[in-house]
Amino acid sequence: MYINKNLSENIKGRLDDCDDLVTRTFPELEIEVLFFGHLVGEEELKNNIVQPFSNINSDEVKNILRRKEFKQEEDINSMVSGILEGKALVIFKNSLAYVVDIYVPKTRSVSAAEIETVIVGPKEAFIEDVGTNLSMIRRRIKSDRLKVLSYKIGTLTQTKMYLLYIEGITSSVLVKELQERINDIDIKGINDLNQLIQYLDRKPLSIFPQYFTTERPDVSTSKLLEGRVICLLDGSPYSLSTPTSFFEFFQSPDDYNQRWLLGTLSRALRFAALVITLFASAFYVAVSMFQYEIIPVKLLHEFIKSRSNVPFNPLIEALIIESIIELLREAGARLPSKIGQTIGIVGGIVIGTAAVEAGFTSNILIIVVSISAISSFVVPHIIMTASLRIARFIFIILASIAGFFGIIFGFIILLIHLCSLKNMGEYYLKPIAPLSLKDIKDTIIRAPYQFFKK
Repeated sequence: MYINKNLSENIKGRLDDCDDLVTRTFPELEIEVLFFGHLVGEEELKNNIVQPFSNINSDEVKNILRRKEFKQEEDINSMVSGILEGKALVIFKNSLAYVVDIYVPKTRSVSAAEIETVIVGPKEAFIEDVGTNLSMIRRRIKSDRLKVLSYKIGTLTQTKMYLLYIEGITSSVLVKELQERINDIDIKGINDLNQLIQYLDRKPLSIFPQYFTTERPDVSTSKLLEGRVICLLDGSPYSLSTPTSFFEFFQSPDDYNQRWLLGTLSRALRFAALVITLFASAFYVAVSMFQYEIIPVKLLHEFIKSRSNVPFNPLIEALIIESIIELLREAGARLPSKIGQTIGIVGGIVIGTAAVEAGFTSNILIIVVSISAISSFVVPHIIMTASLRIARFIFIILASIAGFFGIIFGFIILLIHLCSLKNMGEYYLKPIAPLSLKDIKDTIIRAPYQFFKK
C-alpha cells in the first residue's frame, strides 16, 4: 500500500490503541518520529535522531536525511513493520518517511550453559536474542561458505528465524527439503524452537525426538561442519540440527575435548545407563512375577522377606514407586534450584526409607528404581531422557504380562520402530542400521581424530 499524504495519521491509525507508541516532534523542522520506546536503544536514539535534528535549521534537514542510516520507505506496511521491529520512523512534512534501525533488544547477557554442562571446553550458551546467537556461530566459522537464510514464522508474531548451512558440505537436497517444510508452516505465532520442531516433525506419534537441540554454540558449529543444517529462532536459547541420529543424543562435548579413550569409555557408560534405565524396573517385575527361579537361593530368601509385607503385586508396586520418582523429578524441575535439590534429598532418603518401614514397598525395588533414575540422568540430552522414561513404563507393563518374553517382545518392537524411523531422508539408527563401518568411528565409540581424515 503506497501513500504520500496524511502519512502520520495513517500510521497512527494502523497503530491505534497502542499506548506504548512514542511520538517525538521537531515542529520547526516539520519532523515527526514514531517508535516503541522499549524496543529502541536510548544511546542509538540520541545519536541517530535527537542530536542530528537538534539545533539545526530547516535547510539542513535534507542533508541529514541523505545519511546512509536513513532508509526511505514508500510502502505503509513496511513503515508499520519497521516500527514493530524496533526501528524509528522519521516522517518529514507529513509526506516522506524514513526508517532508522535503532533496535536494541532487552535481553540477558551470554552466560554459562545450565543444562549441557561440561567438565572441559567452552562454557557459553545461546541466549534469547537470535542476533547474538548468530554472531556466536559466525565468530566460530569465518567462511563465506557459511550461508544464512532468513525467515519469519507466524502471521502475527513474525518471529525471526535463521537457517544455516555450509555450502559444499551440506546436501542441497537437505536444505531444500527443510525450506519446504518451513514454508509449509502456517500458524499465528510461535514462542520457542521446540514448538517449531513439532511443526517440522513428520513422525509426531513416535516417542523419540526427531531433531537434535542444543544450547551450546560449539555443538551447533560441529553439526554444521558435519554437513547438517541448523536453525535459530528469536526468543529461544536453543538451536536445532537435522538430520538426526539416535546416537547423537548420547554424545557430549566432553567426548571430543578429552582423549579418545576417555571419550569412548564415557559413551560406553551412557549406553550401559540406557540399558539400565529402560529395563531395570521391568526386570524386577518379571523376576517377581514369573522368573524368580533365576535369583540365587541366598538372595531369594531376602527377596521374599522384603516383599512379604508389601500389599501390592510387583506391577502396582513398581508403577507407584516410578510415579513417585516422576513426581519428585517434576517438582524439582519446577522449583528454584536450591529448593529442588532439597526436594530430591527428601524424596530419595526420607520418603524412600519411610515407604520401606511402612511396608509400602520392598527395599529391593527402592534400590532398583533409584539406580534406574540415576542412570537416566547419565544420558546427556534431556529430551531423549524423557522419551526413555515413557519407554520404561511400557516395558514394566509388558514384563507384568509375560515376564522376560514380554520385555523381549517390547524390545523387538522398539528396535523395528527405530530402524524404520527416518529424519530428512536419513535413517535414525544410522550407521548401525543400515550398517556403515566408516561412520561408526564417531557413534558408539569416539575414535582418535587421525581416523577422521578421509
